[in-house]
Amino acid sequence: MTDNNAKARGDERHKARQQKVKEAVDAKVAAANIEKGVLMVITGNGKGKTTAGFGTVARAVGHGKQAAVVQFIKGNWDCGERKLLEGAGVPFEVMATGFTWDTQNRETDTQAAEKAWAQAEIWLKDERIDLILLDELTYMLSYHYLDLERVLSALKSRPPMQHVVVTGRNCHRQLLELADTVSEIECVRHAFEAGVKAQPGFDY
Repeated sequence: MTDNNAKARGDERHKARQQKVKEAVDAKVAAANIEKGVLMVITGNGKGKTTAGFGTVARAVGHGKQAAVVQFIKGNWDCGERKLLEGAGVPFEVMATGFTWDTQNRETDTQAAEKAWAQAEIWLKDERIDLILLDELTYMLSYHYLDLERVLSALKSRPPMQHVVVTGRNCHRQLLELADTVSEIECVRHAFEAGVKAQPGFDY
């Protein structure tokens, strides 16, 4: 009987705690009544920034939304997400020069970045595009391949309901300040550092 009473009291305490949690969550949901396009930045040194960005694109497509993707830096990789999403009607603009440490050519990289960004600007003016992923854009700013003010201006003047996801390390402070949502992925451990090579279907 004593054990049953203790369990009943524990159940009641749990129920009371969960009720308080529910009330707090319900209050936040009720207060969140603004509808607008969200600018999200996914940054940090950990693995998974691009993966998270593509997950958001997949979510949008699953809801019948129109999405578009601009890929900087990793564009010459055999990208599993691109294969899947292009088949679902998602247009891609790919800066196909690859990693900057491969090309080692600032002029070529700058020209490629400008070309990719020109398409991004077109989509950032198109109200029919519900979501744009600007994958690895942060590098284009930190390497000064793109003009910061030009990028910020395009993001600020995009259609009111258009969502944008920006990924990449070392995001510029002004872009972080402009963003509505910022997530930072930390690196606790990475298989590559232990000699495990990048593998299709998991890493790209």
